Amino acid sequence: MKAFRTSSPLLPFAMLVLTLILAALDQTILSTALPAIARELTGGWPLAWVFSAYLLAATVVIALYGRLADVLGKKPMLLLAIGLFLAGSLACGASQNVQQLVLARALQGAGGGGLMTLAMLTAPDLFAPDQRGRYQALLGAAYGVSTMFGPLLGGALVEHLSWHWAFWMNVPPAALAWSVLASTLPSKPAPAEASASEERQRMRRIDWLGAALLTAALVFLLLATQHGRLDLPERVSLWLLLALGATFALAFVWRQKRAAHPLVPLSLFARPAYAAVSFIGLATGIALYAAVVFLPQYLQIGLHLSPTGSAWHLLPLMAGITVAAVTSGRLLRAQKPAVSMARTACALMLLSFGLIVGVLRWLPGEPLALSAALLPLGFGLGLLFPIVTVVAQRVSPAQHMGIATAAPIMLRSLGGAAGVALLAALLAHLVNRELAMAGTATPLAADAATAALGHGLQPVFGCAAVAALLALMASGWLVQTRPHEGPAKDVLLEPTS
Repeated sequence: MKAFRTSSPLLPFAMLVLTLILAALDQTILSTALPAIARELTGGWPLAWVFSAYLLAATVVIALYGRLADVLGKKPMLLLAIGLFLAGSLACGASQNVQQLVLARALQGAGGGGLMTLAMLTAPDLFAPDQRGRYQALLGAAYGVSTMFGPLLGGALVEHLSWHWAFWMNVPPAALAWSVLASTLPSKPAPAEASASEERQRMRRIDWLGAALLTAALVFLLLATQHGRLDLPERVSLWLLLALGATFALAFVWRQKRAAHPLVPLSLFARPAYAAVSFIGLATGIALYAAVVFLPQYLQIGLHLSPTGSAWHLLPLMAGITVAAVTSGRLLRAQKPAVSMARTACALMLLSFGLIVGVLRWLPGEPLALSAALLPLGFGLGLLFPIVTVVAQRVSPAQHMGIATAAPIMLRSLGGAAGVALLAALLAHLVNRELAMAGTATPLAADAATAALGHGLQPVFGCAAVAALLALMASGWLVQTRPHEGPAKDVLLEPTS
């Protein structure tokens, strides 16, 4: 412990950044590598399950990692997550058929979901309170930018090496991160003589039934959002998945109200500031993935750009996230009001979606105009990423710090997954309706299909703008009044423990 305190925190922080980059890359890297995988691998399972297995596993473990970190310590959970991610990456690269790849991706996701949560949770332990906002911002920037670079890196690896390296490239950096963090992070202090009964008591503080109910609810709801892509059996209908997901979600809430040690204490959401940043996290997931998923589709299908070319047109989004996240960290360190920062960020997101809709309507053949319209979105997301994490941690009790950090991250993943799935269904409906009305629903009607895609994307990004507007309204809750302290104050100036 003494050696850790006298050593620089920058090395373990660099390893946290590295693990977060790996987890973010693996969410999008296969978008350009999947065609090559489809050509080489055989198997009876739909190839879409390769994406969905990682998404499902990474999302459902987030809350459990957060709670286990509260009870067992952050370091062992972080090392476990890196180990699972490393093992999953090896298994993915060695897969010989689609079934093996799907199962390996689930294992990889079980580690990847923990990397996102635990990196955000561990970083504050490395720095003094006045330094934490800056480094949380760097983590947010690393996450956002890595998500953008995933398709570009996947395309380059397939072109020059093979799709196997989209997974094997994770192994050396993950092994390095595990080794460095194992030797530099402090372990959770333990009693001098911890008995077996005390260890069992610690494990009883984990709501395993609640974890099972939340896992079931998330699995069924996420399967519902992916229903159209997964080629599920006919008897597994969309309505059945939605009904099962809602049933387990209600059972989870009922359990959390009655459990002695709930997995997700509902009292956290009774705090206005925490409820606000949780919803803002959900909205940022919708906004980020709407841009990452739908604009490359338009650039490639509508404007006939290459996958690599379309990825480069996202550069303003990457730059905006990076610059704004670093700026946000500095503003948080200077104790600037979170409410004004969040409102500015949401306004920038609204401006960006308005510009995107305008370009699609009046300048549909100008990819550079679309790129420029992404810059305010990058600024808005970059400002919000660190705000969500820092505010969630500062307004939450110390004994719930892990799950308090994990819940907004889980909601961001849910927002991205569910939001994109619903918007994709809306887009398909609008495009098919316009083609049918025009009498051009054939593969040969390229101009009509491009126009229909551009017209369909306008309400899609309009819906994303609604999410940003609701986040703008929620940001007002970041100012809260405490009866014994008089007037309302910004939560960043009033941390609780």
